[in-house]
Amino acid sequence: MLYLAQPAQQQQLEWLDGGTLTVLLDAAATDGQLMMGRFDVRRGEAPPYHKHLHDDEIFMLIAGTALVWYDDQEYELAEGGVVFLPKNVPHAYRITSDTADLLVINTPAGIEGMFRTTGRDRSTPRPEGFQVKPDPEVSKRYGNIIVGPPR
Repeated sequence: MLYLAQPAQQQQLEWLDGGTLTVLLDAAATDGQLMMGRFDVRRGEAPPYHKHLHDDEIFMLIAGTALVWYDDQEYELAEGGVVFLPKNVPHAYRITSDTADLLVINTPAGIEGMFRTTGRDRSTPRPEGFQVKPDPEVSKRYGNIIVGPPR
């Protein structure tokens, strides 16, 4: 089944620290096989240390630099670098460049529900004082378990 969405048709969510997550593919578009998103973020953006119960994660740093933690080991990721993060292993990252462009793929799909529940669709008015904050209960509902604070 073909799914095609031009940039204007792709959902944009406000994410951590005012960054943007563009949902490129979701469960509905891929028959549940994968979610693909693109983060446009700034220095210091970092999700909590977490693990996925249901999905493997791949991300590619299209532009920028980051530190990546995988099972308590720290790695540097340069522009163009790619990381495979298997489910059930704690991981996190922190953006170290001024800005970063990060392509993320999770398989199977489903985690986009967490992003949509926690983030804010940028096509809607922004409530005064709105901030995206990770919610352990929402994360858990989508198989994303927070095991520690951001690194």
